[in-house]
Amino acid sequence: MKRTHLPLNALRVYDAAARHLSFTRAADELAVTPAAVGQQIRALEDHLGTVLFRRTSKGLELTEEGGAGLDALREGFLKFEESVQAMQAGQASDRYTIAAPREFYAQWLAPRLAAFAAEYPDVRFSFVADELADFTEANLDCAVRLVDGPGELEGVELAPAARVTVAKPATGKGKPPERWIDWGVGLPEGAEPHVAVSNAGQALSSALAGLGRAVLPELLVKDAIEDGRLEVLEGPEPGRRAYWLVAPLPQWRTRKVKNLVDFLKAE
Repeated sequence: MKRTHLPLNALRVYDAAARHLSFTRAADELAVTPAAVGQQIRALEDHLGTVLFRRTSKGLELTEEGGAGLDALREGFLKFEESVQAMQAGQASDRYTIAAPREFYAQWLAPRLAAFAAEYPDVRFSFVADELADFTEANLDCAVRLVDGPGELEGVELAPAARVTVAKPATGKGKPPERWIDWGVGLPEGAEPHVAVSNAGQALSSALAGLGRAVLPELLVKDAIEDGRLEVLEGPEPGRRAYWLVAPLPQWRTRKVKNLVDFLKAE
């Protein structure tokens, strides 16, 4: 069924003029000039093929035709407002669905989300372990990804791309292990891998367990270094990939994602 084109702006002007029975007061409400109100009313009358207002010695009056549709029109505007509020509810809600690498969530993100929740006690979180999950299919608000840029998404770099060589601190007078943990990012020249893993999380767990040295994103190991679970052997040095908080533009514009971005950027 083909829908009739509705001149919504003119209908809004008509509603204001009908309530005030004054183009001047309607103009004040709508922050336009009385001439603009008159122009919109004339255009609406031309569109409808009927006269909506008449001027009398007592002032502006609605015609019978002009008053006939007002109740339905105002009910329609209320429905519009309800519809907009319903669409905004998801954006303004305090429920977040976030995708992030497991190791990054455990080592960096979770403690900061706890601080965020302390500031916003009504927030609720759902987490997806696959940071590359499709935003639509997983109904994501945002994702954290270890990438060299946001690509086609909107995003913010949580920290500059940098990497460090770390190992579990040696006990006593011993030295950190000379064994190397390889997760596919390249080892120093001449270094021989003794432990091969598939991602940064496994490399981090291996280093924390004392299995060897690993070259890892500085942000990933920041807290472990500060609390003494790991020590820095070399670096930091510039890296190619960094942890980015990303989202498609519609999600990026929502109030709740903006709040989270501002909070994490300040950390």
